[in-house]
Amino acid sequence: MTASELISFARGAPSLDIIDVDGLKAAADAALTKDPGAALGYGTAVGYLPLRKHLADLHGVAENQVLVTNGSMQADAFLFDQLVTAGQPVVVERPTYDRTLLGLRQRDADVRPVSLEVDGIDTEELAALLAGGLRPTFAHIIPNFQNPAGYTLSLAKRKRLLELAEQYDFLIFEDDPYVKIRFAGEPLPTMLELDEGRGRVVYASSFSKTVAPGTRVGYLVGTPELIDKVRVAATNTYISPNMLAQAIVHQFAISGRFDDAVATVNAALAERVRVLCDALAEQLPEAKFTAPEGGYFMWVELPDGVDVAKLLPAAEERGVTFVKGTDFLLEGGRSTMRLAYSGVRVDQIPEGVARLADAVRSLGA
Repeated sequence: MTASELISFARGAPSLDIIDVDGLKAAADAALTKDPGAALGYGTAVGYLPLRKHLADLHGVAENQVLVTNGSMQADAFLFDQLVTAGQPVVVERPTYDRTLLGLRQRDADVRPVSLEVDGIDTEELAALLAGGLRPTFAHIIPNFQNPAGYTLSLAKRKRLLELAEQYDFLIFEDDPYVKIRFAGEPLPTMLELDEGRGRVVYASSFSKTVAPGTRVGYLVGTPELIDKVRVAATNTYISPNMLAQAIVHQFAISGRFDDAVATVNAALAERVRVLCDALAEQLPEAKFTAPEGGYFMWVELPDGVDVAKLLPAAEERGVTFVKGTDFLLEGGRSTMRLAYSGVRVDQIPEGVARLADAVRSLGA
């Protein structure tokens, strides 16, 4: 490995070596052999119907509560178009995904960040805001291995959020693309499951993190009324989503290879997290972080004297990159960064952290 090779801790995507390429080839062949008409023709805006049914069965809901989209970000966009009213408050985690902030601000939402703790959003801070008069349209929550922090919402906080949503009459948008990417700890029920059909939760997830990012297949689960409104918007946007990709994902999901593929990804990411934590402890002992139980990301706090706006160009000069923590916040985060370990091979991680540490030292912090 030469210094000219960029080691990127920036992008949250699996590296090609842990994607089941052969399984996807077989799924593509099966999709085109078993159902070429549906895979290659226009469908309807609800998505490839067998995949829609599979997802409905998976979540224990009716088919008219599911809509399959071109990635979960498009699901987010459709949902924001339905729910956001200019000037009305929306609760987000602090920090949260930068594209979430962008989407909400583009629609002139009154974005209200609430502190994120290691076990998820600070529900008591939220409760105090609600008791003080805050009336959000919805709360956007990434419950599992949150992007960018890597934290997971505890079961107690999941239940508390549902109580608050019921008491103060707002929706929870459970944005859950990383739910299957767990390599430590025990799985937790989704808030969609805990809600038991009361309609307080709109759920979104994606196959980008479990199958492959290039498939661009995500989905929404909500009330029939909300999903139908999104269906109309989707019809007016693209008539039909990518039916071929959805047909391939469906075949992959029912082939028996899906669970094995996820297990391969999880085993690889568990090793990458271990190596990353060891490298940080050795090369940057002043850094503060919590090892995630899953997902693609880890939040790192550097000493106050380190300005990530200056650190990033210094790091890139040394052949390593990351995403500034300030990108995920409306304010603050000057000394924080997000490290994505999913796309970095194990043999690259120690060298990448060494380059990052050298960049930190170069700032004289």
